[in-house]
Amino acid sequence: MFAPSEIIHESQQLALLAELLLRWRDVPLYRELLSRCPQPDLDCFRRLPFLAKPAMRDNFPRNFLGEPAMLDTLLAQGLVELEHTSGTTSERLPVIFATGWWNTQEERALRLNANVAKILDAHPGARRATITSPSCNGLTCPTAWMSREQRIIGHALFVNLQRIPFLLADAERARMAQEIVEWRPVFLDTDPVHAVWLALYCERQGIKFPTLKFILGSYEFVSVVHKKIIARVFGVPVLNLYGSTETGHLLMENERGELKASLDTAFLEIITADARGIGDLVVTTLSNDYMPLLRYRIGDLAEKISSPGGSRYVVHGRTKDALQAADGSRVTTWQVDQCFADADGIAHYELRQIENGRTELRYIADVQPPAEKTLSAITARLEALLQLHEKISASALPTLVPAASGKFRLTCRIASDTVPA
Repeated sequence: MFAPSEIIHESQQLALLAELLLRWRDVPLYRELLSRCPQPDLDCFRRLPFLAKPAMRDNFPRNFLGEPAMLDTLLAQGLVELEHTSGTTSERLPVIFATGWWNTQEERALRLNANVAKILDAHPGARRATITSPSCNGLTCPTAWMSREQRIIGHALFVNLQRIPFLLADAERARMAQEIVEWRPVFLDTDPVHAVWLALYCERQGIKFPTLKFILGSYEFVSVVHKKIIARVFGVPVLNLYGSTETGHLLMENERGELKASLDTAFLEIITADARGIGDLVVTTLSNDYMPLLRYRIGDLAEKISSPGGSRYVVHGRTKDALQAADGSRVTTWQVDQCFADADGIAHYELRQIENGRTELRYIADVQPPAEKTLSAITARLEALLQLHEKISASALPTLVPAASGKFRLTCRIASDTVPA
């Protein structure tokens, strides 16, 4: 029987895991845990507890490297890089990886898309312009004013200098657009909310980026409304790239619109899945020897769909951002977002479920606001999804505010005492 190479590769991950479990017995954080596994097989692996950020942060870097001075030595020798997460769900987390590891694992993920692989082959050292929140992390995304030269790192130009895109003056968006034109990037690496706001300015001003071949949507959940506008303005494919600073890039949208796993980078599990197969995504990294993560609960909901041709994934959004239907069942950000799939007129939105039972849709309009019929259709779908008996109120706003990390929440549950009556 024909066995696709991806399925063979998935089985090979298990053999690699067994090797890594033996190696990780020397990591202080895992020494006691793995001593309970005389045979590093899959059954033993799945009995291990899940890793959370507090354990990764406590006693750092001793928990991974042993002697604290080891990190300073490795940095001085140029063998590792030290990064920090944005702190989406808790305090910022330091992350260590080998020098060059980030670029290697990223390109590996990008090449899961055959069309992108061809572009990268044709453009070695392809330039990118990065459009994301300046607080995405402390080192590569400037949090204070920097000159253009200071914001060029390797083949990447970082153009953002402010956290909330909706507050940008036209002069600032003009500066960003001009820098991108002059940089002549092959692709954009974007936070979708920031990219939408720049795209609308470029559309209004007739600004084009003629060297663009594709655009990556990353850093946070990529909505169908974001994708639609970005593709409309720039006229190139908008592709979802999913991962995190601490794990690397885990999933990439291929040329068929499927999210495929980067199998050399991480072993993925779906745990506590509901009847629909949606559960918590657990990640075990396979290629970062300096800070390996063992059964790390990344904080997102996902769904794995298997077929004879290999597996694909659906990322459903942050676990903490899931809503609740009237029957008590969970409603994910992805399920909410599908209600906007064929709707025009919305550039960004936030659906808020308030403890007192009220549900509010707050949105920022596209150039042409949604027609009343369109808005009614969206809210009707949302009401059916959440099994609501009361109507959802919808209001257009000039701005929506991100979380402290700089990331926006498309769905959220909030306490009633924080919302005006």
